[in-house]
Amino acid sequence: MPHVLVLNASYEPLGVVSMRRALILVLNHKAVSLEDSGVTLHSATSAVTAPSVVRLTRFVRVPFCGPVPLTRRALFARDHGRCVYCGAAATSVDHVIPRSRGGQHRWDNVVAACRRCNHMKADRHLTELGWRMKRPPAPPSGLAWRIIGTGIKDPRWRPYLEPYGGTDQFRDFEHYDHTEHPPTRIHRGEPEALTA
Repeated sequence: MPHVLVLNASYEPLGVVSMRRALILVLNHKAVSLEDSGVTLHSATSAVTAPSVVRLTRFVRVPFCGPVPLTRRALFARDHGRCVYCGAAATSVDHVIPRSRGGQHRWDNVVAACRRCNHMKADRHLTELGWRMKRPPAPPSGLAWRIIGTGIKDPRWRPYLEPYGGTDQFRDFEHYDHTEHPPTRIHRGEPEALTA
């Protein structure tokens, strides 16, 4: 069943709920529908268009949220599903400073990588290989990451999430397709983005 984006009364993103839960909120006048999903639900006596985005009618105070949890889905969303070393489709998680050498499992040390680059790098530092990244990894920020980190996507959510962070991710959030960006490698087999 499709998911629905829930916004606070102030339009800040709160989370994602099932279509059924969102419809109950709307029918009980606890939320209003801002975007339709295009799905019509039928009962014995009526038909209702299911929402894709709802806004609560009353403001809900949200307790302080800590940093975005480091999950595989959130990491792949931050790195656009591409290997940070060569640009191919990412299939694994890599520690920039290997854990065997004291690297930690934190946002500023973890990146998405393709199998080939992860295997070539193994437990070595980038300097040992002569590799470099276009930009260092960093933790994502912004309220939109409550949604982006789940990996659930709907292009209708973009105008409601983009003002709250993760703007770069929305380039791929709406139209991500592995076939649009074929892997780019140079002849010697080294990742193109990493050659000095």
